Amino acid sequence: MAKLERVKYIVIGNSVGGIGAAEAIREVDKAGAVTIVSAEPYPAYSRPLISEYLVSKCPLEKMLLRPPDFYERNHLQLILGQRVTGLDIDKHVAKLEHGKTIGWERLLLATGSLPIIPRIEGIDQGGVFTFSTLDEAKAIEQYLSQRVSRAVVVGGGLIGISVTEALVKRGLKVAIVEAKERVLSTILDEEASALAEEKLKQAGVEIITGHTLASVRSYHLSGGVTGVTLDDSSPIPCELVVVAIGVQPRTELVAGTAIKIDRGVVVDRHMATSVAGVYACGDVAEAYDFVYGENRLTPIWPNAHIGGRVAGFNMAGVPTKYPGGTAMNSFKYFGLAIVSAGMVNPPDSSYEVLTKRHNHNYKKVVLKNGLVVGLVFAGEIEKSGIIFNLMKERVKVEGFKQALVAEDFGLAFLPEELWRPHLEVPLSLAPSVAPSGQPEEIIVGE
Repeated sequence: MAKLERVKYIVIGNSVGGIGAAEAIREVDKAGAVTIVSAEPYPAYSRPLISEYLVSKCPLEKMLLRPPDFYERNHLQLILGQRVTGLDIDKHVAKLEHGKTIGWERLLLATGSLPIIPRIEGIDQGGVFTFSTLDEAKAIEQYLSQRVSRAVVVGGGLIGISVTEALVKRGLKVAIVEAKERVLSTILDEEASALAEEKLKQAGVEIITGHTLASVRSYHLSGGVTGVTLDDSSPIPCELVVVAIGVQPRTELVAGTAIKIDRGVVVDRHMATSVAGVYACGDVAEAYDFVYGENRLTPIWPNAHIGGRVAGFNMAGVPTKYPGGTAMNSFKYFGLAIVSAGMVNPPDSSYEVLTKRHNHNYKKVVLKNGLVVGLVFAGEIEKSGIIFNLMKERVKVEGFKQALVAEDFGLAFLPEELWRPHLEVPLSLAPSVAPSGQPEEIIVGE
């Protein structure tokens, strides 16, 4: 039997949430043993940059989240290329796939998410890929060395649009198949989706909405893709298929344990799970959303990082409160910059919607009871950060709401008593200590 190694902290996952937690722990606890375990073979890197790798083989050194000596400098034990295959929650023991076992005092689940793969005929053929890790981008890049000129991207969300742009830059003819009636429908309203679709079509991308894949066709002998068939029996010839219909939290490690799972691992405002000593952050965590006032999945990087830091401080004994996150996306594809956050498609008429369209620029702000609860900016996005801060700080905007979508909107439109305390205070991500020497509860990100 493998010897049991014991550490004070174990972090399962080496992306932005796990790194944020490790940094927070080290700010408080310089000596406690920290082990980070990752199934991927690389130091922490920026996943959004995998599209840059697909375009131009962006080197790993330019994708790293932290300098190469980060782990050594912070005395972090890093175990790469190994999966955690089992957890004994009662005994505080993690089992790794190569037989190693690690005992812990505090555990962080930063396991992220997995791409959703539809159960359709031929989906397991060579030439069908997902696009969420560097290895997946490398696999597509290698496949492109063959005679590939046409691709079908299944899913018109952020991942789908990202890989579409990369493939177009590589010279492929791309068709997007989206089950809903428009692309980016979960993060944009109809107006902004239309702007995005216009840019896609200008780049030569074919957009097929309201349909799903029924099957993937392939050569009988080689297994290479020859095309796909839609749910209405329409054929689309192609040599490459990328599946990007969404992700699901990786909760399999704690399934069947005392840790509460809903859509993801449920955490409180301290990023703690229902089991003492176990925390979760990032894509796997169902955490507080300040717009909806309830726990929701918000699989975006800023929330993962802040949630990781909150978890890290609490793991190290500094009571820290998560301020809440919400859906927030900022991107630029095919030359169009877009920012969206919060509730962009209000469910009923009790919400007030302010919009402004000028040339190729679009602004939308959603209000509820005088509070900003959602926004969409396309084209000129520079002032969207001010609106987001008003939303995050729960500032009443009734007295100047029309200015929020003005062409020249800026801090000058806000009452001074608002922008000084709310918009000019730097974000504090470090723990505070009371005069008694005991840590006070802090709120990371506020």
